[in-house]
Amino acid sequence: MANYIVFALLFIVIIGSAIMCVTTKRIMRAATFLLFVLFGIAGIYFLLDYTFLGAAQLSIYAGGVTMIYVFAIQLVNKRTLQGMVERLKGNKIVFGAFMALLGLVMTVLVFMKNTLIDMSADMADAEVPMKEIGTALMGSEKFQYVLPFEFISVFLLACIIGGIVISRKE
Repeated sequence: MANYIVFALLFIVIIGSAIMCVTTKRIMRAATFLLFVLFGIAGIYFLLDYTFLGAAQLSIYAGGVTMIYVFAIQLVNKRTLQGMVERLKGNKIVFGAFMALLGLVMTVLVFMKNTLIDMSADMADAEVPMKEIGTALMGSEKFQYVLPFEFISVFLLACIIGGIVISRKE
């Protein structure tokens, strides 16, 4: 029962922070709410006893990527940020709401078709050895993740290069 309560609290934090992240007009507040979303996702990993994924979430995403975003935001000129005001039109809001609803419907259909909820409830008590996680993350065979890992490395490198380019004087 306690797991359900903690999950509900994390759900509220993640959804509330995500909504605030995309609706706030101040960029530093958006980065802060993004950090809360990433902490909440790490909390769900820890709740599921995936300590390795939770630690990776905290160190890579919550720590690294968010700090790179904040670094890039701080280096941007204030006049540049003040001139960037976008007015949302009604048709963009309707289109965004429609796409969000479509994504929700597709996610629910995938869950119902594959019965992932029942499978995850059955597998929650099984412990996965660290060697198997490491092999899955760094292996190059089918259902292994070395290619996404390399994409994340390239993404972080692009963020660092972007920060350097932004910090250069004209």
